[in-house]
Amino acid sequence: MINAAVSVEARKTELREFSEPQLTAGSGLLKVELSGVCGSDWPYYLKYPSTKGPLILGHEGVGLIDKLSAGAAKRFGFKEGDRVALEEYLPCGHCDYCRSGDFRLCDDTDTLNRQGSIRYGSTPVSIEPSLWGGYSQKQFLHPNTVMHAVPGNISSKVATLALPLGNGVEWAYLQGGICLGEAVVIQGPGQQGLACVIAAKEAGAGLIIVTGLSNEADIKRLALAKEFGADHTVFVDKEDLLERVADLTGGLMADLVIDCASGGPETVVSALQLARKKGRVILGGRKFQPIPNFDSDQMITRFLTVKGMRGHSFESVEMAIQIMASGRYPLEKMCTHVFGLDEVDLALKTVGGEGLPGAIHCAVDPWALSND
Repeated sequence: MINAAVSVEARKTELREFSEPQLTAGSGLLKVELSGVCGSDWPYYLKYPSTKGPLILGHEGVGLIDKLSAGAAKRFGFKEGDRVALEEYLPCGHCDYCRSGDFRLCDDTDTLNRQGSIRYGSTPVSIEPSLWGGYSQKQFLHPNTVMHAVPGNISSKVATLALPLGNGVEWAYLQGGICLGEAVVIQGPGQQGLACVIAAKEAGAGLIIVTGLSNEADIKRLALAKEFGADHTVFVDKEDLLERVADLTGGLMADLVIDCASGGPETVVSALQLARKKGRVILGGRKFQPIPNFDSDQMITRFLTVKGMRGHSFESVEMAIQIMASGRYPLEKMCTHVFGLDEVDLALKTVGGEGLPGAIHCAVDPWALSND
């Protein structure tokens, strides 16, 4: 039997047992080492169990390939026993988005825009074979699974950062286009903001500024941002952000602004103000509400490029794994908490700001229980 933590309704999780599934052609089974707790898991926890039914959350799984059915090894390019990190997407492989490399936008796996789409961490257990999430001892490997090899020198905790760090590479470098010597402002020092710091540093940014609040959590995160390569940090509740950035950039403002903040809509407004003429703005932190005082004329008069951003590409995750394997950054400092399978509720609440203090990136060990 396979133990899993099933979110049965908003803010409620229970342990359940599942039989090992019969594998269809081209599929497999992953023995999960750890599964990261994404910041998006918290709003999913508040919404999806009520709208989709009971489900196993978790889409940042790292583990060993346990079993492969006929044809799966050739399809995946991996063999049993290989260590891999999964992406959450389950794309069709043949639509325009998939063929052009943007498989994260494939309708078959675009749960944000199309009902009935499936992906890891947001598919109910009512859809066979139920094991669609990483908060489980074993996870089903759909024939369309996207996975990456994980070198043995990367610890399980750090390996769960493959997708968050992949987001940072995607947002700052591949989409944000940060170039050698440019100035970047990163709003929000959470796991995504810190990942963007690393990506900007790797790309050769000349000036990296990270913003946050003067509370205990952000003070620690901003200190870590400096360890990762940030040149300056700004407490937006104590300093005038626009004046500070103007001072640091000689009045030119930022070539690139990345909004990773998940709070109120104010950071969208400030992101436009922080960008220099012909600058770029990446909006990555969802606000779940309209943006008041959004002056679209700024985009015209200051010739701005503003891009909404979500997720990662295959390329960005591969680059993230290379960064992790290099050992150039103390990434273990981002991995603040590991929870047992019976603590998934606490893990989710911790990421949502209602659990244990000091969290940056959390993970779930499906083979551990809190009373072990």
